[in-house]
Amino acid sequence: MNAHHPLQRLASPARSASFVLHLAGICSFLASFAYLHIFPQLPADSVGGDFQFLTILGLALSLATFAVGYAADLSLSRPLFETKNFLAVCVTPLEVLISVLYWSLCTIDRDLVYPPEFEGGLPLLPDIGFHLAPALFLTADLLLFSPPWTIRVQEAMILSLCIAFFYWAWVEYCFSYNGFYPYPIFQLLKTQQRVFLFAFSAVLMTGSTVVLKRLYHFLNGGIPSGTKED
Repeated sequence: MNAHHPLQRLASPARSASFVLHLAGICSFLASFAYLHIFPQLPADSVGGDFQFLTILGLALSLATFAVGYAADLSLSRPLFETKNFLAVCVTPLEVLISVLYWSLCTIDRDLVYPPEFEGGLPLLPDIGFHLAPALFLTADLLLFSPPWTIRVQEAMILSLCIAFFYWAWVEYCFSYNGFYPYPIFQLLKTQQRVFLFAFSAVLMTGSTVVLKRLYHFLNGGIPSGTKED
């Protein structure tokens, strides 16, 4: 097996700690999907179903990322490991964004993310499974079992804008059939305000990419790419 990147803290792909982390993440994500199957949050016959939620789209991407990482650990495949790292560059900042937005909005007013019929929101354990665990698992994978990211700020902003406005288009498509938005905050905002919200979310996601890169180099050494020291 090839030696890992000199800044990568622990061996991966590997049938050791990396294997355990990816398996634990997969179990957590599957448990969240099992909860969603038992307690769906949106009508099953609505276009998009629960996949209208950014949280659920992010959870599916997290599951795919860790499934590829788990397969890489089992097979010790470098191509699969590189695929996992490519996916993580997109998914990890997204999950950090989801956690930041969700817990911030809940602190302000839970009615912004939960309709009136879901008074009190989710129980604590499922709430953590949906809105915190993916960000923690993916961040741990980055800091311990991944080489440093090479994506630059401009590239991260383009990627974030693409993800943000793809989600906006998806939400509006579902709304055109269902007549409701998955999050009450979307219903409260005018079109121009929703544009600002999605653009602001793209900026936050770009910021999470930058913070994650700097945290990686703070803990593991080296200089982040895209800085003046390059």
